[in-house]
Amino acid sequence: MHQLFTINENNLIQHIDNEFLKNKKVYLGVKRDDLLHPLISGNKWRKLKYNLAHMKELNKTELLTFGGAFSNHIHACAAAGKEFNIQTHAIIRGPELDSNNPTLQFAKQCGMQLHVVNRIEYKQRYDQRYLEALQGRFPNAFIIPEGGTNEHALLGCKELVHSLPEHDYLVCPTGSGGTLAGLIEGSEANTHIIGIAVLKQAQYLNAEVKKLSSKAKKQDNWQLLTDFHDGGYGKFSPALWQFCQEMNHTYNLPLEPIYSGKMMYALWKLIEQDYFPPGSKIIAVHTGGLQGLNGLKYRGLI
Repeated sequence: MHQLFTINENNLIQHIDNEFLKNKKVYLGVKRDDLLHPLISGNKWRKLKYNLAHMKELNKTELLTFGGAFSNHIHACAAAGKEFNIQTHAIIRGPELDSNNPTLQFAKQCGMQLHVVNRIEYKQRYDQRYLEALQGRFPNAFIIPEGGTNEHALLGCKELVHSLPEHDYLVCPTGSGGTLAGLIEGSEANTHIIGIAVLKQAQYLNAEVKKLSSKAKKQDNWQLLTDFHDGGYGKFSPALWQFCQEMNHTYNLPLEPIYSGKMMYALWKLIEQDYFPPGSKIIAVHTGGLQGLNGLKYRGLI
């Protein structure tokens, strides 16, 4: 790891203790990756860490990435740019830029250059020719895909596993599949790894995870559960938001209803249904993304 790009990676596991879990005879610990850094936290730091090191190896001095207007990844890249003094650029899905949007305001304050494109152009974000043209426009930039998932991202997620106490089950929210793939790569074959898909019709992510992780192709100790999306990406029911607030109030565990809240809510339901045998040790990874609450408030959704 390049010594320039380090943050204090605390290793806090919060034990959730109550009668319900005692009766079910399961241990539930939450890996509080949301506390890694005030601004670049959770899986966004894990994914960025080795991308930044690789950027340095290639002698690139800028970072370019993609995202929607409320993206956690855009927020984290902008914060990393400020923290490590790197010029950052973001291709933002338009068609226009809302200057009052809290995520974009923050990105600008960090010195990120925002380049708005229409949805048709944004759809080309994985197209090789389009990426080559962008590289021509930004010759000093290292390009990271939307959401930050690539082979360098996996290294950081894999590293997370090595810091955990003994466990039988490891659970994470799944958007692009990068965190899940990294956890599979870092885990022993006798650990069960469960991804909770946060978007609708997410079965295609099984193939993505196998593409990213060679272990995922060979092993059957992991699964992606696709029935807990609560309406689709960015959507959530009043019951889920109520659950998030209760977890914050009762256990001082802040959750947002897009990623970590969906995972914890799903986990709660699975425990209720006796999905986990008595005596199971479960660790749930809080992947951060709490800045998303500002966006939900801004849109009047919470």
